[in-house]
Amino acid sequence: MLPDAARELFDGTHCATVACLNPDGSPHASVVWVKTDGDDVLFSTLKSCRKYRNILRDPRVTILVLDSANPYRYAEVRGTATVIDDPEGSLIQELSRKYTGRPWPAEPDRQRVIVRITPKKVFVR
Repeated sequence: MLPDAARELFDGTHCATVACLNPDGSPHASVVWVKTDGDDVLFSTLKSCRKYRNILRDPRVTILVLDSANPYRYAEVRGTATVIDDPEGSLIQELSRKYTGRPWPAEPDRQRVIVRITPKKVFVR
């Protein structure tokens, strides 16, 4: 379901913006590092973040990745998010190395999760 052109953008070093819904129905958007796993798009976040609480309450999300060299080239995935505990922070470590070439600093008092977005609709330009 995830076209090669979308997969290329999500697996590159382009930042993505994920949007979810606040309790009052207003949108909440934030920038995240991403990767694909099969047809799903993954990102890491903290349990203390607003997006984590929003996704638990309402798993409908959209995520948009822009080509950093050409912002008119993009991919958007609309779908449903699921959350998986990541106590070791394995995904943030992988993404930090991908995006910065360095490990992510230790966060001993913070609980990380992996958000997995399963596409329902995909748009590529």
